[in-house]
Amino acid sequence: MEINVQQLIFEFVGGLGIFLLGIKYMGEGLQKSAGDRLRDILDKFTSNPFLGVLAGIIVTILIQSSSGTTVLTVGLVNAGFMTLRQAIGVIMGANIGTTVTAFIIGINIGEYALPIIAVGCFLLFFFSNQKVNAAGQTIFGFGALFFGLGLMSSGMKPLRSLEVFHELTVDMSSNPVLGVAIGTVFTLIVQSSSATIGILQGLFSEGAISLKAAIPVLFGDNIGTTITAIIASLGATVAAKRAAYTHVIFNLVGATVFLLILDVFTKYVLFLQGKFNLNPEMTIAFAHGSFNIANTIIQFPFIAILAWMVTKIIPGEDVTVEYKPKHLDPIFLQQSSTLALSQAKSEIIRMGEYAYKGLEETSLYLTTQQQKHSEMAMQIEGALNNLDRNITNYLISISSGTLSEAESAKHTALMDSVRDIERIGDHFENIIELIDYKISNKINLTESAHEDLNNMFDLTILTVKQAVKALDLMDREEALVVVQKEDQIDKMERTYRKKHIIRVNEGRCSGSAGIVFVDIISNLERIGDHAVNIAEEVLSEKL
Repeated sequence: MEINVQQLIFEFVGGLGIFLLGIKYMGEGLQKSAGDRLRDILDKFTSNPFLGVLAGIIVTILIQSSSGTTVLTVGLVNAGFMTLRQAIGVIMGANIGTTVTAFIIGINIGEYALPIIAVGCFLLFFFSNQKVNAAGQTIFGFGALFFGLGLMSSGMKPLRSLEVFHELTVDMSSNPVLGVAIGTVFTLIVQSSSATIGILQGLFSEGAISLKAAIPVLFGDNIGTTITAIIASLGATVAAKRAAYTHVIFNLVGATVFLLILDVFTKYVLFLQGKFNLNPEMTIAFAHGSFNIANTIIQFPFIAILAWMVTKIIPGEDVTVEYKPKHLDPIFLQQSSTLALSQAKSEIIRMGEYAYKGLEETSLYLTTQQQKHSEMAMQIEGALNNLDRNITNYLISISSGTLSEAESAKHTALMDSVRDIERIGDHFENIIELIDYKISNKINLTESAHEDLNNMFDLTILTVKQAVKALDLMDREEALVVVQKEDQIDKMERTYRKKHIIRVNEGRCSGSAGIVFVDIISNLERIGDHAVNIAEEVLSEKL
């Protein structure tokens, strides 16, 4: 039989492309339908590892990517939203959730792929409603997934008669480790275990591969899919790296255990196939689902050991920024508004301490240009935004009760202070973006300009520190010092701006360097304004 190699390659590669596009569109459509609730699901449902597993399953079904869920989890661990143990549960759940795609493929509706794509396109192009568009995107992705599979299958059909391919599958049957290696490498290349499993389902349905050769490839897919999380954890915190490596260990252990009982597992899958009269695609889906569920059940009791292992593999002190508030106990809202206000104030002081830590990291980033300082400052900025939201909601809850005149004045002052601290975070975020711009565009500042910036940074950090201290201790003396320092910051900004204009005019500094310099000092000057606002709340004695 003559094989048209070009047609085989084109159909396979084109089909794979359409299949991956389908998965991406389906996941994005589902994600838009779910809105921003994905992080909330992960955040709220991870109080214990079992709920973490459920959250991992739900989110992976919604975004159609176990790698996506793991990357999201690595991000949450990186931000201090989630502990390593909670993350392990989510990662286990993600492995189960990813099997849903294989079951979808098993529902053999390939012949309806084109009309499904047409319906999706119709909803995408003829409606302006966002929810309808999201549904259209999901339906289009669903159709594209089957259309791509159909193309891949027809591309793989001739492989049955290829002697080389036949020999390879025989080798894989007698040497399961080879199957695991092929599955791992292929998933590393296409970055999607669903795609590799889709191909496997196609090969098995065409009779090009035996079940005994196909099952080890499934194990390899699960190992290969962990690379995305590893890439996402590069440059992240120690805790985030640990979460990513847990995914690798979990899947490696699972593959090893099931390789040891491969004959028993193959018999079990054949039993399911006969019992439920499964088509070839559904047989692979059940094998994949059974493997991931059993792997989770086996390893679930050992979450603490898994956490201990990765802590030993990746040593180091983990510096996490605690995103969650520590003092906002809802019990005080019912009991005493005075106590609730003092709890809110404690949380605001904690927020203020983060603000000047963020400024210190920004200053270090300017001096050293080391990415770790930028990442730390951005984590702190994220924490400030989250604390701002939580404290504001807590203060709103306090105001729904009855407040005395003094309490009402204190409440207003605290509301204002929260807003000022949150704005400090926005300004140092602006400065980080300016430093990024300076680095990526290779803009050089003169030594004199650097010295001026460092002086202004030092004074601004000190001013913010003293404003937070004044608020904490209700110290009028400290608050007056803040007002004086802010006046110095204003004068400094005016002086440095003039000096810089002279440098630019003399040709010692470029125009783009001038813009970066002036924007940084004006952001620092605005931070000084917010610090003085906090000090003025102390001086007004509302607190």
